[in-house]
Amino acid sequence: MIPRRPAAVVFDMDGLLFDTERLYLQAMIESVAAHGHEMTDAFYKSMLGQPGWAMRERILAHYGAAFPLDGVRAMWRTRFGALCEDHLALKPGVPELLDLLQRLDIPCAIATSSRRYRVMEHLRRHALADRFRHVVAQEDYALGKPHPAPYLTAAHHLGAETSYCLALEDSHNGVRAAAAAGMMTIMVPDLLTATEEIRALCLGVARDLIEVASALARFPDASGRGRTLDDGTARVDFESGPVSQ
Repeated sequence: MIPRRPAAVVFDMDGLLFDTERLYLQAMIESVAAHGHEMTDAFYKSMLGQPGWAMRERILAHYGAAFPLDGVRAMWRTRFGALCEDHLALKPGVPELLDLLQRLDIPCAIATSSRRYRVMEHLRRHALADRFRHVVAQEDYALGKPHPAPYLTAAHHLGAETSYCLALEDSHNGVRAAAAAGMMTIMVPDLLTATEEIRALCLGVARDLIEVASALARFPDASGRGRTLDDGTARVDFESGPVSQ
C-alpha cells in the first residue's frame, strides 16, 4: 500500500507513459546492424533509464572507439521517429491515472532521460501536454539516472518534499534515482523485471498504472470524500517490497 497521500506524483516517460522502449530497441538493433555490428537485447536493456551521453560512453566502451556511433545515432533517431508515427501507444492506465490525480488535486511532473523536444512530441501526439505541471528532461540536469538529480529537480519545481512525492518508474536505474531522492517509489515493469535489489528500494511492483490508480483511489479528494475507479476498485495490495523511505 501507499503509506501516505502523495503531495505530488513524478512519472518517468519511456516505458511507463508511452510504449516506446520496444520501438527504441527495434530502431537501435536495425541501425547497428545496418553499420555491420550486432546489438543484443541484453546490452540495450542494460542502458535503460540512462541519458544519451551515458549511453554513448557505454556503447563506445563496448564496441570500441572505431564504432560508427554518429552514423548509428542518426539512423536510430530517424528510424525511431518513423516507428512513432505509426506505433506510438500509451501504456495501460495512463488516462485513468491522470484523471484520478486531477480529481484528487495532486500535481504531477515528468522526470525523463529523453530530450525535451521528444517529450513534447509524444505528449502533443496524445493531447497530454497540459496534464503535467512540469517536464524535467535531459537538458535540465547535469547528472542523469541513477543519480537522483532528475527527481530532485522535479520535486523542486513541484514545491514538494521528496518524502511526500510518489515516483513511478519502469527501469532499474530510474528506481535507483527515485529512491536515492527519497521518494516513495513504485516500479511498473516494462522491458525489465524487478530484481531483489530493486524490490528493496520500492513500495512495491505494480502490474500497470491501473493498479497504481487503484491504490491511490483510497485517498480523499479536495472535498474529503474517498473515490473509487469506475470498476469500483478502491485499493490494491502490490507485490510489495520493504518500504525504505
